[in-house]
Amino acid sequence: MKFNYKLHRLCGASYGTPAATGSSILSSSSKGSNIIFTSDGNSVLSPVGNRIQVLDLLHHSCRTLPVEARSNIRRIALSPGDDRLLIVVDVNHYAMLVNYHRGVILHRFKFKYPVRDIKFSPDGSKFAVSAGKYVQVWFTPGIRREFAPMVLHRKYTGLTGDVTTLDWSSDSSLLIAGGKDCMARVWTVDTVKDYKPWMMVGHKKPLVGVHFEDCDRINDRNQFFAGAGNTGSTLTGKLVARCYTISEDGVIVTRECRKKEDVQVNSEDADNEQSNGLESFGNDAVDFFSGGGAKSTTEQLNKANSTNQAHAIVNARWGNTSRHYFSTNSSMNTVVSTSYSSAHSLLVVGFSTGRFGLYELPSMSNIHTLSLSHSTIGTVSINPSAEWLAFGCPKTQQLLIWEWRSESYILKQSGHAYGMRCLAYSPDGIVVATGGEDGTVKLWNSQSGFCYVTLPKTHTAAVTAVEFANSTVVLSASLDGTVRAHDLHRYRNFKTYTSDLPCQFLSMAVDKSGEIVCAGSAEPFRVCVWSVQTGKLTDVLTGHLGPISGLAFHPIRGTLASASWDGTVKVWDLYKSDGGSAPETFENGADVVCVAFRPDGNQICSGNIRGLLRFWNVDDGRLICEIDGQKDIKGGRKINDRMTSDNNAASRYFTSVVYSADGTCLLAGGNSKYVCIYEISQQILLKKFQISFNRSLDGVLDELHSKNLGAGGPIDDEHDSADDEVNFAPHLPGAKRADDGSRKSRVEVLTMQVAFSPTGREWSTVSGEGLHVYSLDDDMIFDPIALTEAVTPSAVQVNMKNRKYGMALSMSLHLNEFALVKTVIEDTPYESISTVVRSVGQAHLNQLIQFLSKCMEDSPHIEFYLQWCLELLQAHGLFMEKNRGKFLR
Repeated sequence: MKFNYKLHRLCGASYGTPAATGSSILSSSSKGSNIIFTSDGNSVLSPVGNRIQVLDLLHHSCRTLPVEARSNIRRIALSPGDDRLLIVVDVNHYAMLVNYHRGVILHRFKFKYPVRDIKFSPDGSKFAVSAGKYVQVWFTPGIRREFAPMVLHRKYTGLTGDVTTLDWSSDSSLLIAGGKDCMARVWTVDTVKDYKPWMMVGHKKPLVGVHFEDCDRINDRNQFFAGAGNTGSTLTGKLVARCYTISEDGVIVTRECRKKEDVQVNSEDADNEQSNGLESFGNDAVDFFSGGGAKSTTEQLNKANSTNQAHAIVNARWGNTSRHYFSTNSSMNTVVSTSYSSAHSLLVVGFSTGRFGLYELPSMSNIHTLSLSHSTIGTVSINPSAEWLAFGCPKTQQLLIWEWRSESYILKQSGHAYGMRCLAYSPDGIVVATGGEDGTVKLWNSQSGFCYVTLPKTHTAAVTAVEFANSTVVLSASLDGTVRAHDLHRYRNFKTYTSDLPCQFLSMAVDKSGEIVCAGSAEPFRVCVWSVQTGKLTDVLTGHLGPISGLAFHPIRGTLASASWDGTVKVWDLYKSDGGSAPETFENGADVVCVAFRPDGNQICSGNIRGLLRFWNVDDGRLICEIDGQKDIKGGRKINDRMTSDNNAASRYFTSVVYSADGTCLLAGGNSKYVCIYEISQQILLKKFQISFNRSLDGVLDELHSKNLGAGGPIDDEHDSADDEVNFAPHLPGAKRADDGSRKSRVEVLTMQVAFSPTGREWSTVSGEGLHVYSLDDDMIFDPIALTEAVTPSAVQVNMKNRKYGMALSMSLHLNEFALVKTVIEDTPYESISTVVRSVGQAHLNQLIQFLSKCMEDSPHIEFYLQWCLELLQAHGLFMEKNRGKFLR
């Protein structure tokens, strides 16, 4: 069995951070981050907790970058053009510099101030960061590892409040920032002679968006009006810059910078030309020492200065052109997020009521308005072609991609409210069913990672167990006392199983034939047995003295194992004619919380609250061995624990166990941040996985810092930059305290359930963050043909003469020439087809299939090509079935 499993994707959440069960407000660390598009506009980067999801909208797939931040991610930024560098900043101001294409962390550093916005310059040479009341501009480092890659260019001051938003001009020479002081300020990135930064006022609420208009559009406007002057502004002169400032109360102000053209020549000044020459040399010197003098000659400098906005706004004046309001009732419709496409002059605005608007600037004409959700739209983004709009709702963890021209959804994803609780794989391993605390059942495609259907909500309480009866029927048990069967063809609940007494079901199991379903209840302590087809309660199994925590059916016979908090595991024979026969009992000495059968049915594994895994022989009831997993699973100190993690190991135990397909290993997870794989015969730990390193979760750190320990216990060290954004207004009349009694709690890191895929290539676990899917690492495939420069058509011919048909086919596939590939395929002897097909790597299967289909269109050699297809199916059929979404289109 292979153990090189790595986290492939995180399902169940496409945006935002998990919220604690029962939390009615959004904690400061759960406000979500920004969403960004890649340069080609076909992929979306969406932060989820401390990880980043990459959603490919063109191929409809999802993957998780193999990097983790220290805490929940606050802001991300991707370098323009080539998408080389990704900067990730978490809520505690720690940042990571990541090579996006390879998923490698190049450098880690920390900003000294709260970071609320970060953006790369359009030319990619610098990036700006809002650091408290200042704006810092850093040089963009390279993609190679360096000792100190972060070099500060300059720090810009002038705002009295914390900076909340910033933007670059299209030529990367100007920088504008707005903050909580309701003002905006414009700086030049490099020092420009005689320029004084402008302060823009006129808002009554903090700014949420500042945007520059594209230089090309300004030049086109000047040519169209031919220097007509006013065009709606109170200033006269040539238009050199335009920007927009947007505040929380729904006010957008258009500001223009105009410069008067001097047409009179000062004839009385005799030394005019000499003074102009001195001024030009002075400008050259300022540009050189400030980092802006990259040109080598004066002519090049003058040409650059004529097109540079930083030099164009010198001695120019800014003025307000227009003021618009998004809504009349600003108190109910607060602007939360904005995004602007300068190339298309389109502005997207997200409101606190779940509504968004699309506007064309500078005319401020409303193109599109739609209500997407009942919760706040925390972030908006527009792709480079201005066709798709991305929206993120932190409270509901919704991610929406909207195409505004066709008014249709490109993608709509949301996870379970308050988190997942259970999961089950379909018999073919393609579909994963999950049940949540919100009482819903969702179906996920294990290949793409997307949720493709949410079954109609029929449960009124949390779903505690889901099982597949067959490939078309999924069963769910809930705390509302019902077990419901769902049809996967029509996506509806077609049968409901209930008990004769009110109860809450904690566990469920379905036999191999899919004809009998059993559910264990919390109180009364019994197991209910139904017929799946008729829906009748056929039997009630009593005898346990505690809640039924786990059920498992024998893989071959009709034997049921039940685990209970009374410290016993009972084995029942459901098909015996005498229903009064006593079950076989296995004593465990402590509350049993999980049970599982080995695939051959000859062994049972049970886990108790002391961290012990006991293995029993089913035939004679003999204890084979036991594994003490308490030391392996211990670790993690909660924020309210009064003792260290070493002394608090009693609360760590396994709550879910599952055997591998060959029955030699056991996968176990539970009330801890670890998932363990054990070898049963040797009773040793083979590998241990830590599901999360997110310090925003409770129980990740083994030791708390002593500076955060007060007289009353540990103090939460979560310094979120958005803590002061939540202003609790007193709701009671006469109340002077700005506290409405709401309390926020952290999500605890633990695994509710683990499961192996029927294919054996992956396993999944459910935690507070979502569904973690771990798969075998097939990315690092060594292909020596791809690493040499000797791959030429002549080399292909040489290999064919030397009867090295497999090597020749691999080379021709790398060259990707149809005529060459067809020649190699048809010149391969009939008896060598099997050997050649088996030498083809999995990375080139799709390419080979496409070439074969193209060759078969007009070829008379039908039997020859059918033999190629037959050998392909026999050699790589299992891989193609596992990746049916890629091959079977």
